[in-house]
Amino acid sequence: MTIRSKPITLMVAGAVLGVTLTLGHGVVGARDTSGDVLPLDQLRTFSDVFARIKRNYVEDVSDEELLEHAIRGMLSGLDPHSSYLNTEQFQELRIGTSGEFGGLGIEVGMEDGFVRVVSPIDDTPAARAGMQSGDLIIRLDDKPVKGLELNEAVKLMRGRPGSDIVLTVVREGEDRPLNITLTRAVIQVTSVRNRLLEEGYGYVRVSHFQTKTPSDMIKAIETMQLDGELKGLVLDLRNNPGGVLSAAVGISDAFLSEGLIVYTDGREENSRLRYTASRGDILEGAPLVVLVNGGSASASEIVAGAMQDHGRGVVMGSKTFGKGSVQTIQNLPNGGAVKLTTARYYTPSGRSIQAQGISPDIVTGNLQVAKREDNGIEPLTESSLAGHLSNGADVEAETSDDREADALSLAEDDYQLNEALNLLKGLTILSKKG
Repeated sequence: MTIRSKPITLMVAGAVLGVTLTLGHGVVGARDTSGDVLPLDQLRTFSDVFARIKRNYVEDVSDEELLEHAIRGMLSGLDPHSSYLNTEQFQELRIGTSGEFGGLGIEVGMEDGFVRVVSPIDDTPAARAGMQSGDLIIRLDDKPVKGLELNEAVKLMRGRPGSDIVLTVVREGEDRPLNITLTRAVIQVTSVRNRLLEEGYGYVRVSHFQTKTPSDMIKAIETMQLDGELKGLVLDLRNNPGGVLSAAVGISDAFLSEGLIVYTDGREENSRLRYTASRGDILEGAPLVVLVNGGSASASEIVAGAMQDHGRGVVMGSKTFGKGSVQTIQNLPNGGAVKLTTARYYTPSGRSIQAQGISPDIVTGNLQVAKREDNGIEPLTESSLAGHLSNGADVEAETSDDREADALSLAEDDYQLNEALNLLKGLTILSKKG
């Protein structure tokens, strides 16, 4: 999601009120300031419903409240990501994107009136409690989620650090809903982590796309390069819900020397943008594997799609979330804002990710390797036979026991990452033979 702020006049409410005042004078047509003919029949219906509510509803409702409900309904009916934010909600959004806030550390959206988990954020209460991408939240403590707006549900999940909340979750594969207790904490999103998987093979985890994420990732890779040449890299975008569009472009640019990264297309001229790579590949052509899953959304899909279309990296894992739309935040004179979907983004080859996602080049399930129990019996080899011939070389035989143990440990901890490392090794071997 890219956030661009610009003032905009709330034309809808003004148009509705203006037409309502003139309906009784036989007006048969009117134009708004853009030159389009206003839909007077529909506006008459709106005015009629408005008057009926004011006259007949069981409780008194203010004009301001009714008009705000109307605006919310108009936006929420467009798509799951467009919405109206009043002054308080706009402030909440700013807090949520500042990088530090009290909450659970979970990226969510609405689906069929319930809250759907897009992905938990690394090292947060949600991740530590085992929340998973795809979980459907149906209750927050004792309050049903059905009927709440997304902003209301998010506000309930946020709160004083140290306080508890119980989420009732429906999870695929479970026979009954799960009650998961989470303790709110101050959420500080560290978007980049790195380590060496083995000598020469690096790992970078990007959990969220923030403004500084590209520079942080480049520093992380350069730090690993100080320990020796990187033969390959795993870029882990699993459960990364996205973030700033420019950060996705910067991450992609780090691995591409030329060509289109992503482009956006919308109705307005300023929503039609193209982003291209600059010269230089931080890995200098070394193999790259990009890990994704169903929690990889938006900016994550831009990176995966660019690497896939350019043949720069192998995308591995499971199909991504499929959010291929761009939202802009437009300030309103009343101190609120409109979050409006203004464009779709496309991969270099022209693919729209919207509602389709990125299909990995290599599909790997989220499997777990059962832990092996050591029975203390060494496997039988030639060297264990009595009277076996020597190797003939005056060198100490190299053992792979330690490497096998490390590989088994990684497979037990993270099967998909282990498979990515094995793929990197294979690509490195092939590149040397080539």
